Amino acid sequence: MDYLLHDQPVGLLKGRLRLRQVTRLCDTGHQTQVITSRWDLRDIEVADRMFQRWRQENFFKYMREEFLLDALVDYRIEPEDPTRTIPNPERRALDQEIRLARADLAKLEREYGVAAADNAEQRRPTMRGFKIAHGRLGKQLRTARARVAQLFAQRRDLPKRVEVRDLAERAVVKLATERKHLTDIIKMVAYQAESDLLALLRPHYARADQEGRTLLHELFATAGDIRVSDRELHISLAPLSAPHRTRAAQTLCAMLDQTATIFPGSRLRLRFAVRPPPRIGLAFPGSPVEHGAATAVASAP
Repeated sequence: MDYLLHDQPVGLLKGRLRLRQVTRLCDTGHQTQVITSRWDLRDIEVADRMFQRWRQENFFKYMREEFLLDALVDYRIEPEDPTRTIPNPERRALDQEIRLARADLAKLEREYGVAAADNAEQRRPTMRGFKIAHGRLGKQLRTARARVAQLFAQRRDLPKRVEVRDLAERAVVKLATERKHLTDIIKMVAYQAESDLLALLRPHYARADQEGRTLLHELFATAGDIRVSDRELHISLAPLSAPHRTRAAQTLCAMLDQTATIFPGSRLRLRFAVRPPPRIGLAFPGSPVEHGAATAVASAP
């Protein structure tokens, strides 16, 4: 990936803290600033590491939503550290209220500014006359400003972090750490396997970036048959929901066949296949080819 970067030193605390700012300019004109104390890295390495970190955050977001990373895996619990601090949920709720209140305030300020720009000076040459004419809008603006100031005052009195014991009256417990770590690792390995399959599928499926994982989820859940021979384990899956998806799955199975994977704990080579979709005619069930042959036989003398 190509980056258009600018690297410059920045000073904080009246020059006592010397840091480095690497700015990336996107094709859309958007700029992303990265502040770091690492002077031993090139600017491209700083940018790459930061964007890789965001990729990891997106990975965990996807894992929580699609693989239920934080779901309950058992009922075994252990005591939680009551002095551990977490972000204050009340302050987080106030942050959301402040964002909404500031958005409402900005909307009213724009309306007030448009009214001032369109003011007919022949009718209202003074600011007092303008305020009287737009008294209702001015009252809404003052109320919105007071609301924002009130919310900021409330947030100022709240600590940024609180101890766990301050949020619950009963004994604080959590899921067993070791067991949850094990299940999280299994889910992460499953996600990585899904990502590898998506990489194999991408050249053969036009909408892989939009719905490639959805296709794989359907493939994982589809019905199939298992047949065991002396040296091979054949897995034949049912056709998918659409012919183009079935063709993509068949191509994926052909590539997996080439890996010559051995089923764990045995000497059986895995063979994968997806059955072709049935050919259904418009008037009668069955293959149009079969209907054509049957018609020819019936019309023969």
